[in-house]
Amino acid sequence: MRYSKEWEQTVLRTGRWIDFENDYKTLDRNFMESVWWVFKTLWEKNLVYKGFKVMPYSTACNTPLSNFEAGLDYRDVSDPAVIVSFPIVGCDLRASLVAWTTTPWTLPSNLALCVNPTFTYVYAREPGGNVFVLAEARLSTLPGMRKRDKGSNPENLPEGWEILRKVLGSQLKDLRYEPIFPFFEADMKVTAYKVCCDGYVTDDSGTGVVHQAPAYGEDDFRVCLANGVVVKGGILPDPVDANGCFCHPVPDPYLGKHVKEADKDLIAAIKNMGRLVDNSRIVHSYPYCWRSHTPLIYKAVASYFVKVEDIKTRLLENNKKTRWVPPHVQEKRFHNWLENAHDWAISRNRYWGTPIPVWCSEDGEEIRVFGSIAELESATGEVIDDIHRHFIDHLEVPSSRGPNVPPLKRVEDVFDCWFESGAMPYAQQHYPFENKDYFERKIFPANFVAEGLDQTRGWFYTLMVLSTALFDRPAFQNLVCNGLVLASDGKKMSKSLKNYPDPNEILNKYGADALRLYLINSPVVRAEPLRFKEEGVFAVLKDVFLPWYNAYRFLVQNVRRIESETHMPFNPFASDQNGINVLDRWIASATTSLVTFVKNEMDNYRLYTVVPHLVTFIGQLTNIFVRYNRSRIKGKNGVDDTRRALTALYNVLLTLCKMMAPFTPFFAEKMYQNLRRCLPEEGKSEPSVHFCSFPEASAAVLDHRVEKSVARMQAVIETGRQIRERNNKPLKTPLKRMTVVHADEHFLADLQGELRDFVIEELNIQQLDVSQDPMKFATIKAEPNFSVLGKRLGKAMGKIAKAVKQMPQDDLRSFQKTGACVIDGYPLSRDDITIKFEFFTSVGVDNKNIDAALGEDDVMVIIDLATDQQLLDCGAARELVNRIQKLRKAGGLQASDEVRVFFEPKMLTDRKSIDALHRLIKAEEEYLKSMLGQEPRHISSKPSHAVTIVSDSCTLSTGTEITLTLTRPCISINKDALQSSCDDSEELAAAVSAVMLSREYISIACECHEGDGILRISVDDREVNLKAGKEFILA
Repeated sequence: MRYSKEWEQTVLRTGRWIDFENDYKTLDRNFMESVWWVFKTLWEKNLVYKGFKVMPYSTACNTPLSNFEAGLDYRDVSDPAVIVSFPIVGCDLRASLVAWTTTPWTLPSNLALCVNPTFTYVYAREPGGNVFVLAEARLSTLPGMRKRDKGSNPENLPEGWEILRKVLGSQLKDLRYEPIFPFFEADMKVTAYKVCCDGYVTDDSGTGVVHQAPAYGEDDFRVCLANGVVVKGGILPDPVDANGCFCHPVPDPYLGKHVKEADKDLIAAIKNMGRLVDNSRIVHSYPYCWRSHTPLIYKAVASYFVKVEDIKTRLLENNKKTRWVPPHVQEKRFHNWLENAHDWAISRNRYWGTPIPVWCSEDGEEIRVFGSIAELESATGEVIDDIHRHFIDHLEVPSSRGPNVPPLKRVEDVFDCWFESGAMPYAQQHYPFENKDYFERKIFPANFVAEGLDQTRGWFYTLMVLSTALFDRPAFQNLVCNGLVLASDGKKMSKSLKNYPDPNEILNKYGADALRLYLINSPVVRAEPLRFKEEGVFAVLKDVFLPWYNAYRFLVQNVRRIESETHMPFNPFASDQNGINVLDRWIASATTSLVTFVKNEMDNYRLYTVVPHLVTFIGQLTNIFVRYNRSRIKGKNGVDDTRRALTALYNVLLTLCKMMAPFTPFFAEKMYQNLRRCLPEEGKSEPSVHFCSFPEASAAVLDHRVEKSVARMQAVIETGRQIRERNNKPLKTPLKRMTVVHADEHFLADLQGELRDFVIEELNIQQLDVSQDPMKFATIKAEPNFSVLGKRLGKAMGKIAKAVKQMPQDDLRSFQKTGACVIDGYPLSRDDITIKFEFFTSVGVDNKNIDAALGEDDVMVIIDLATDQQLLDCGAARELVNRIQKLRKAGGLQASDEVRVFFEPKMLTDRKSIDALHRLIKAEEEYLKSMLGQEPRHISSKPSHAVTIVSDSCTLSTGTEITLTLTRPCISINKDALQSSCDDSEELAAAVSAVMLSREYISIACECHEGDGILRISVDDREVNLKAGKEFILA
């Protein structure tokens, strides 16, 4: 457990909920005892037996590997590729079967040859007189046959070659042949050295004849077992020791040599026998041991097996009772794996691991299996504290046959780690020794498990096998299958290659939440590979967290502002602040819809669908609610409306925090800690967002109509922007009229009602018209979708395509509504037909000044692009406001900071431009006041004592060059009126003026507001009452 603390730190840093104080470890005594119980239960159900299994074997580590481990390190290597002859016993043509192999070291253990029963095999005589038997399709593998042109007819043989006979592979079955090495002939001659048939033989390589060494090949063992060459529990020739070296009865010069090193000597011996037909080399992919980095061999190993084939039907049924995400992994990959599952070898020849609890007599006649420590203690009379090998291997169990019979000793094997993993549901609870009732009633099967795609043949499989064998139930209800995270180049992440960024650097640079959301929104959670890119993590930060935070910051800024202005705390739970505004109702409904969607997706474990909806929602929150409500929130419609808008925004952000806490635990918690200050008793009952219940959808605020209408309004705005862009009409230039066409009368009513101002403001349109009849503005045309229909209709495509293009307008409008029609007996849908509009203009209207487009959800937008002087002035006014807002930002001003705006035309500006500027300000006075809270004044009216904050020059689109100046607000004193109010005392007027100028502007403004415009100033025990607008002006 050397690095356990580092692992704990990383896990906590990424926000995973793991109980490190009460975790389980497979090396714990209780865990191992439950594994013993699982094994004994299977033994008692007759689901365990001992046999042989050909497995990947590491000669360097002296141990077999699982198929999973064998797949970890494949390399391209050069190996010998030899063709060897096997003379057929009693053949009238004195023919020899020829087999091809890349493992000459397995030939001393050859016991059979295998052919495909359906292939055609030929007896081919070469110019030297030798007759070889091989698959007709593989004739080209023989020396002397390779010079034939590729694809030439098999009958077109080179000179001197002759086909003597053709037979099916099934006709070769049971032919006997002469063994190539005599090492096992005495023991095996009765059942071995014959031809077998099996469909696994292919004709894409080799000769179509495969040599069988059942100790070194999984298919070899299976075929030889099926054909009686070897029997379960019988002799299995295996002259290779644990180190991969030849042993007895193989003689010198091979004895003691590693099998790979002996290849050369074996080939030489075969050549001397006259049975080497061909000797070449091949470069192919070969498995290596991931620990020792040495070549693996395949070797028969004695093992205990679980009878998976006996419970295969139940496995398939239990698989159907589970839900997988994504489902195709369950329905295809895992289902296919279960259908083809073989008995599972569960023992390993290793030191560390849970010892197999089997004690056996020397003669194998007596076996005892223990399912608990208590059972072993009772049988041995020993007290046992640990059941690892070095604590129990010496224990002996007296034979039941009497004291004269040697005691039983434990078998040396330990369990495969995958058996321990599959037993995890029971072993982590020390079942059935503890927690039996709790386990059976509460936690089994598990709600869900999650692991990588590779575990379909690993953990997922072993969980299902053991739970089915023990309880005839799946071990889990739901399963989330992850893909693999690869380096950005698509290769496996490698420490040696350093082809991935340091995870700690990613966490420190972007935060754990950005990394979490990036992975949740990636192909990984759909069981597909992900090429990890740091830019993707940054994109999540930019597209999700920054807009989300900006909405939160906007709320905080304006709450502080309104609290400062009204001297009243913000209370989002006040009874009079329910949403009245259409956007308040819309965002409340959209939030409820999002809650419903996210809860449903999480209930179904489809995490990958959540983030796209979240990104869309946050975009709507910032680009619709915040953007369109900015003036409301800043007080345009009064304090009450501002509080309602802020309450709506607060409720959205609070709900979003609670909903996103499982996805972004740190960001949500940070935001929640500030938002909860507005909760009753500052949220003392829920001090953390992670203690809050998941939000519930509110049916009371759900309004599908307003959600649809706002979505279509956005489609109108986006389409209108596209029309402006392609006609080079910037948004700052107002346009006279826009017409929106749609079939939904409710949407059009909303667009003319509560949504009208938003469209007009966003698109800078002066008049908005609506219509339900698209035929007033366009004709409809239909185009067939050739890529879809072509496959389905075939030769009828031409006729149907012509009919689609000639559909009458009424039929097209009906198709628009229903999305279905029938043409010449063929039913067609929206996927089959594309509807297009051809717009036209009314008589007398210039085509250049009208443009139209069709947006999402069949929203049609027509805009009058013509401009006049009044429209140009409106555009210039918007531009002026934009320049002033940018100047505020450059001066570091906050939204709540009050300023005064002054302008001054440049010295060289011509008179005409100056007049145009004054006309513009006069004509757009109301607009400027609504946007700026004031009318910009000429620089000449700026009080001499006004403090300038920032000043800059700019050129408007009209060509006028001006200097804009922002000053702090101050009072302007009318000296004559002030002296008159001071009884014409210059001394008193000067003193009053000094007092007024020394005070903060905001305090004077507040006093005037409270005193109905009257300001009282006391100087030397004399009080002077001044009226705003008379003796002074709040500039």
